[in-house]
Amino acid sequence: MLLCFFLTCISFIFFLRSLLLKPLPSWAGEMRFLSHWLGKELSFLPIYKVIKNSFCTYISSIPSNISFKKKHLSKVENVEESDAMSVLDLPELALECILESLPPDALCNMAGVCRSLRERCISDHLWEKHMKRKWGKVIGQAAYREWQWHLASRAGAGNLKQNNQRSLIRLFSFGWSLSWIRSKVHDKNTPRNSIPVDSIMAWYLALETGKFWFPAQVYNRENGHVGFMLSCYDAELCYDPRSDTFQARYPPHGRRAIALENGVEWERLRAPPIDTPPHNLHVSDCLNELFPGDHIEIQWRKNKDFPYGWWYGVVGHLETCDGNNIHCRCHYSDTVVLEFNQYNPGSRWRLASINRKEHREEGNEIDGFYGGIRKLRFDEEILMWKQLWPTDILE
Repeated sequence: MLLCFFLTCISFIFFLRSLLLKPLPSWAGEMRFLSHWLGKELSFLPIYKVIKNSFCTYISSIPSNISFKKKHLSKVENVEESDAMSVLDLPELALECILESLPPDALCNMAGVCRSLRERCISDHLWEKHMKRKWGKVIGQAAYREWQWHLASRAGAGNLKQNNQRSLIRLFSFGWSLSWIRSKVHDKNTPRNSIPVDSIMAWYLALETGKFWFPAQVYNRENGHVGFMLSCYDAELCYDPRSDTFQARYPPHGRRAIALENGVEWERLRAPPIDTPPHNLHVSDCLNELFPGDHIEIQWRKNKDFPYGWWYGVVGHLETCDGNNIHCRCHYSDTVVLEFNQYNPGSRWRLASINRKEHREEGNEIDGFYGGIRKLRFDEEILMWKQLWPTDILE
């Protein structure tokens, strides 16, 4: 009886060892329980210790985390199928070329795919091109300073809010868990997937969504009002993505309130060509090189409570000159004649004269005040003014 049982157990052990060369069935993981059952049922046999040691040695060699159920095999198959090439497997240069060709909305979508793509899609060098392509014409140094001030003010408000929260933490830490309060504060103020506020992407989206007002200049303000023809005035602008136009907010003129204008098109906007605030006199650095026929812009304001606007004109000849370029000596004179040919020849706005050597601000309360002059050196600037030329001569 004992010998028969011993032979049966030995044969069973060799059978189990032969299974190492084949995939284990689903019941292999349950064989661990067999040793426990044998320990209870066969503990009375002397040969039990030998069989137990051999059997338990084999069972312990089976990893405890192996599961050969069908659903586990399906997971393995899914992993193998996921080994197909993804966009992140592309060479770095190829992936960079793909991202550079994407429009802004596609870059935003790609940034939400995974962390690796997000780090690439929010990089400044990608958004610099989009910023320059769409906003380069209207964004200048003044707008950049305004954005930096906006970031600084937000940071200051955030620091103040954080200090207040720290005070609350110290106040309530006696009755609440300090770690719980801190976790609530950090979860609220530091979103996991937020865009860096000082990135070009954040600036682009602030402009695109109309959340950021920026300084620029508007040609022919107030929908081309006759009193502002061939002029360019400073304003604060806000983009309207629905109509692809802008809302302009002009600074107050004297006792007048802030003037608003809607539907300002891209063609009427420009970045300020020089870094001079609208209430400051521009220091003219081109007076000695002005010749008849040169195209200029000059500051003008109705009175000293008004901001300056830039008005287009050309340098004319003196009354004593016949206009012959060969015999012309106007550029040697201290007097420079400015012509505003959009007005009738008899209009008091047609001509103005300034002193080449001592020019600062000239004028009076009736004719207004002429300020600094800048010479137009690029054909694009001159062409823009000519495109705005009124259909009728002004009075």
